[in-house]
Amino acid sequence: APEIITRNEKRMLQEAVDSLLDNGRRGKAMTGANKRPLKSLAEMIKGKGGRFRQNLLGKRVDYSGRSVIVVGPQLKLHQCGLPKLMALELFKPFIFNKLELMGLATTIKAAKKLVEQQEPVVWDILEEVIREHPVLLNRAPTLHRLGIQAFEPVLIEGKAIQLHPLVCTAFNADFDGDQMAVHVPLSLEAQLEGRVLMMSTNNILSPANGKPIIVPSQDIVLGLYYLSLETPAFRDVPDDKAPAYGSIGEIEHALFSRAVGLHDKIKARFETIDAGGNPVREVVTTTPGRMMIAQILPKHPNVPFSLVNKQLTKKNISDVIDAVYRHCGQKECVIFADRLMGLGFGQACKAGISFGKDDLIIPAEKEELIRHTQAEVKEFEQQYQDGLITAGERYNKVVDAWSRCTDEVASAMMKEISKQEASRPTNSVWMMSHSGARGSPAQMRQLAGMRGLMAKPSGEIIEQPIIANFKEGLSVLEYFNSTHGARKGLADTALKTANSGYLTRRLVDVAQDCIIVEEDCGTDRGLTVRAVMDGGEVVSSLSERILGRTAAEDVLDPTTSEVLAPANTLIEEEAAEVIEKAGVEAVKIRSVLTCDSRVGVCGHCYGRDLARGTPVNIGEAVGVIAAQSIGEPGTQLTMRTFHIGGAAQRGAEVSNVEASHEGTVTVKNRAVVQNSQNVPIVMSRNCEIVLVDDKQRERARFRVPYGARLLSEEGQQVARGQKLAEWDPY
Repeated sequence: APEIITRNEKRMLQEAVDSLLDNGRRGKAMTGANKRPLKSLAEMIKGKGGRFRQNLLGKRVDYSGRSVIVVGPQLKLHQCGLPKLMALELFKPFIFNKLELMGLATTIKAAKKLVEQQEPVVWDILEEVIREHPVLLNRAPTLHRLGIQAFEPVLIEGKAIQLHPLVCTAFNADFDGDQMAVHVPLSLEAQLEGRVLMMSTNNILSPANGKPIIVPSQDIVLGLYYLSLETPAFRDVPDDKAPAYGSIGEIEHALFSRAVGLHDKIKARFETIDAGGNPVREVVTTTPGRMMIAQILPKHPNVPFSLVNKQLTKKNISDVIDAVYRHCGQKECVIFADRLMGLGFGQACKAGISFGKDDLIIPAEKEELIRHTQAEVKEFEQQYQDGLITAGERYNKVVDAWSRCTDEVASAMMKEISKQEASRPTNSVWMMSHSGARGSPAQMRQLAGMRGLMAKPSGEIIEQPIIANFKEGLSVLEYFNSTHGARKGLADTALKTANSGYLTRRLVDVAQDCIIVEEDCGTDRGLTVRAVMDGGEVVSSLSERILGRTAAEDVLDPTTSEVLAPANTLIEEEAAEVIEKAGVEAVKIRSVLTCDSRVGVCGHCYGRDLARGTPVNIGEAVGVIAAQSIGEPGTQLTMRTFHIGGAAQRGAEVSNVEASHEGTVTVKNRAVVQNSQNVPIVMSRNCEIVLVDDKQRERARFRVPYGARLLSEEGQQVARGQKLAEWDPY
């Protein structure tokens, strides 16, 4: 029948048009001759490979190149090494221009020939062209704005880009074969922007948290840590017996002639200046190594010797750099960081720190702890057989017992490794870990403690732990269980990085129009913030939370009622410390959440631009910065999973509350019954114990779960570390 035929043709035509527009949206996708689905018009524009994201939002650009990076420790912070051949290709038009101006070539074609033959004159011109012309370096993935920075190129032989070691943290780069891309800013505006905004020397602080990001890591930290060590005998030498030296020259001479050791106690002169700029000298008791660090400190009244007169771990070095940046300015800070790097590398080389298997000390108590735990597990098994506990409770108790055992073995190992004795040098592994150079307690635990509990791919914990460590070697069964965890780590890394990158993308999408539009919106609203406490531990202090924010109303001293910080002023470091010392409980600050600007937010509500340490400028894209500051650590963390190698990260459950300060107990929502031993048992679900000091200020607050045994009474005086309540976590 003809209408059947026409209907069929119409349907096929409709399907053909459908799949031309969006193939596979309805029914099966149309396939070509090779069984591949045909590419529809919708597919051409959507997604990562579509017209928008591929060719319109991001394009491949001219005047760019990429190469492997290698370390360039001789560079200054604002420099990068650019291979000559790469530079020649990138700056070609500039060179043609110069060749014509100098009359060495009549036409572009002739200039091209000269460049292709790499005539000696070309190299001289390249040097000229490159001088004062910054280039941009970028490493993918660019997770935050520091993933692309400007440097002044220095021509080098070879084919690899040289990168300054201190900027590696910002790029998250290492030298195991990473590649980086180079871009040439062409217009004068672009060059200016590169120099003023993107130069590596202008990005010392991280925009995410305002802490320095140009911080020495790995070898440099190790070198500086070694330099600032003190010998175990240091404390035994009385101050008046320590040899005194007049100048750093004398100290270096004495070190060279072996008259004094790098870590011995000496007296020396530390020279600095006072607030008026006059030279000040003080005699300090220290070590020759610390004097070498003190020698490169910029002279400033607020950069005291006490900053470097201690064991320099990575965190301490970060504090020193922070102080130098804050008080001496950016230029001094950059010079100081470069010198610190040179010193660190030099000392790490001279120290000759290395470790052998004997540096991983297996604690003697390990056997005993394991025997004890095995007995406990047997008992739980028996309780389960007798029907006293359920299978779930038994599993939880077993896992908990092994977690505790692993922690105890680990702390015994740390105690053993961190011992300092005069008879032997400080343990190298401990030095690497403690200084923050490389290696974490979790890794040391697997090497010399016990490997601990492993996770199944499903995320459950296998209740039979790995008792051995890598030094003793694993049995076949243990090895097999290990592979579970390690493989899960690898799979997670591959799968979760994509999700995390997508999260960043969506965050940037929603936040990108959030810009600073005006100085002050004039709102009187704000948020009240106080220190974040967790079970009596201060997680983030009040001063940390209010630093760099604007006070919404006058902050008053609770005892004298004097104004510590007037309303609508930025709270700087000094003010934040004063407020915390005065014992202020909570501060009302302006916040972007309560800002009254019509579009975007205002400068007062936002507060300090963390990357510069100054009040935020109008036009700063704070939304994007916030989005990147959340997304970047997220991506880093997913990549970090496989470094632990699948060891289950589960601490022993908390089963009691201890007083973190001394004070008087107050019990909120107290509803108790006595049990057979006349111990009060908490019957309310929202019972809290509050500790108040003698001035009636709340020092700590603890949640007490339902069914806990209350060990302290209302109004009772308790000492620090005393148990207030305890319970069975299962």
